[in-house]
Amino acid sequence: MRILLQFPEGLKQYALEYATKLEKEGNEVFISASPTFGACDLAIDEAKHIGADKLVHFGHAEFHHVDFNVEYVEYHVDAQLNVLEKSLPLLKGFKKICIMTTIQHVHQLNDIKLFFENNGKEVTFNKPNGFAKKEGQILGCDVGNVMSLDKNVDAFVYFGGGMFHPVGALLQTTKPFLAIDPFQNRAEFIDQLRDKYKKKSRGKVMSALNSKRFGILVSTKNGQFNMQIAKLLKNRIETHGLKAAILVSNTFDFESINNMMEFDAFVNTACPRIATEDNERLRKPLLSPNELIESLKIREELKEATKAK
Repeated sequence: MRILLQFPEGLKQYALEYATKLEKEGNEVFISASPTFGACDLAIDEAKHIGADKLVHFGHAEFHHVDFNVEYVEYHVDAQLNVLEKSLPLLKGFKKICIMTTIQHVHQLNDIKLFFENNGKEVTFNKPNGFAKKEGQILGCDVGNVMSLDKNVDAFVYFGGGMFHPVGALLQTTKPFLAIDPFQNRAEFIDQLRDKYKKKSRGKVMSALNSKRFGILVSTKNGQFNMQIAKLLKNRIETHGLKAAILVSNTFDFESINNMMEFDAFVNTACPRIATEDNERLRKPLLSPNELIESLKIREELKEATKAK
């Protein structure tokens, strides 16, 4: 069998090891050298170009169905759970908690749940209702039903490394949000980030009020391709008497986009976290679809207010 292997950056160090193992089993093996940002970013085109029979994608669970033979190899990490003790003083007074994590630690959720239950907590997990497939799992772009749980729990708890994943859930909730990082041996509330991101979003909306020419970003990645949404946004912009063009790429190079100086602002339809995390990489505002609609609404309200005078 001809196989193409695909690894995220943190697992590329094991690529040769896996390739050697599969070759010993009689397979013809190739390794994708391209970056990948998740199961939304499968190397399907590369696999087809080399005539591969199967793509083996490491580190992530299935994101959505694709018309190709893909095997997903999840990567589980057994993080130390003694850091949970540090969370107990912080969670004093919070009876009902919702716990979430990434695919790397989903297999540890039952042990985490048991710890908190033994310490008097009522524990629930977020349920998948989109791209995430497992109970308690969150993605950077999909945090399941946490928004609907907001009224039912006293606090949210994220277990895992870094801030990328918990911020996605934080911005969709209002209750206290505790991040437990077993790699940094740290537990801390991150609620202050809500105001930071809200202020940043408001700043982008206001800075785009005078924009007349918009570039709408469309990624060709298998799980990020949203041409229909891009066309709807283009039409919405043009109904306001403004100009818009759809910009297509697989992976967006922000330096290249900065060279498109005719545009006053950009709108993202690819990974939703691009508009949240990467705005500073552009010299012009980078809006989410919702931020664009809000900006256009304020523009019209200002126009009507001016007429009324």
